[in-house]
Amino acid sequence: MANTLYDKARQRFLEGQFNWLTDVVKVLLVSTASYTVNTGTHEFLSDISGSARIAGPVTLTGKSTLGGAADASDATFQTVTGGAIGAIVIYVDSGSESTSPLLAYIDTATGLPITPNGGDIIVTWDNGTNKIFKV
Repeated sequence: MANTLYDKARQRFLEGQFNWLTDVVKVLLVSTASYTVNTGTHEFLSDISGSARIAGPVTLTGKSTLGGAADASDATFQTVTGGAIGAIVIYVDSGSESTSPLLAYIDTATGLPITPNGGDIIVTWDNGTNKIFKV
């Protein structure tokens, strides 16, 4: 699968239900062996099993929207252990997994897949025109 937004996220962006700058946006590192993405039907964090979540969540800081591109400061996951990481999932934290909407699925990035070795994993977002993703 290529990097993409979840379908319900696209709808919520169009309906003005997300605010990248003010919402609490978090990121997870997930196992693609344990999580099979379905961007058409997966809607909330609860659609990703706990066993598929290798590291995180980390709250994104330094968010910006210049040129319609979502960007943020790089995210550091500290002392990561566990299975191989094949994707990054971004979501809005509502305080409940069953109502925290999924935003983006990224599985095509430099360094993916990666097997944790107990050290930090730093997700360095793209500095090109699309940044993390562009709407």
